[in-house]
Amino acid sequence: MANTFDRKTWLFIVLAGLFITNAVTAELISNKLISVPLSFTFFGRQVGPLVTVIGILPWPVVFLLTDLMNEFYGAKAVRKLSWITAGLILYCFVIVGISLQIPALEVPNSQLADNRSYNLVFGQAQMVIVGSISAFLFSQLLDASLFKWIKGKTGDRWIWLRSTGSTVVSQLVDSYIVLFIGFVIPGAMSWNDYLSIAPTNYLLKLFIGVALTPLIYVGHYGVKKYLAKS
Repeated sequence: MANTFDRKTWLFIVLAGLFITNAVTAELISNKLISVPLSFTFFGRQVGPLVTVIGILPWPVVFLLTDLMNEFYGAKAVRKLSWITAGLILYCFVIVGISLQIPALEVPNSQLADNRSYNLVFGQAQMVIVGSISAFLFSQLLDASLFKWIKGKTGDRWIWLRSTGSTVVSQLVDSYIVLFIGFVIPGAMSWNDYLSIAPTNYLLKLFIGVALTPLIYVGHYGVKKYLAKS
């Protein structure tokens, strides 16, 4: 029996699976703040150590996957996948919400979570659902549109420009929307903390996006070589 899927289809399935997994993971772990040991002087003012959310951890993979899918499957495919991912994030939060309503079995000396610890971790995640989905959708759709526009202007040249350029703008939106809707409006984060954490979140994502430039070229080379075997 002939193989129903060709190499390009199988590659998209793998990339989409990784994309969805990293996006959902980022949303689930975003209620933990971390300190980044980076300090520098800006116009005579000491900045740092930086504070951001741990949810930034999977985003380097999301950046790379978004770029590869934009390049080889087009903005339309990325937009559709973004809508599907947003729906799956919502589904994940619904399941988590249901699990919060089911009492934990209290077992003495158990390493499993009790009600308090479980709700403390996953209960906070429910507060960021609207901000998370709004920011994710808006930033991904914006990224796909900007990527397509830059590629239309530059053709196959300057891969770094369309990749980094689209990330610079889209992640600016993501970094501010998700924190404001998900944390500030519900009262989980003060306005002063927001003004400190949001720019830090963005700058770290920007730094990561620029640092990934060599990997973007490696990824493009690997995908082209893989598809050439079709």
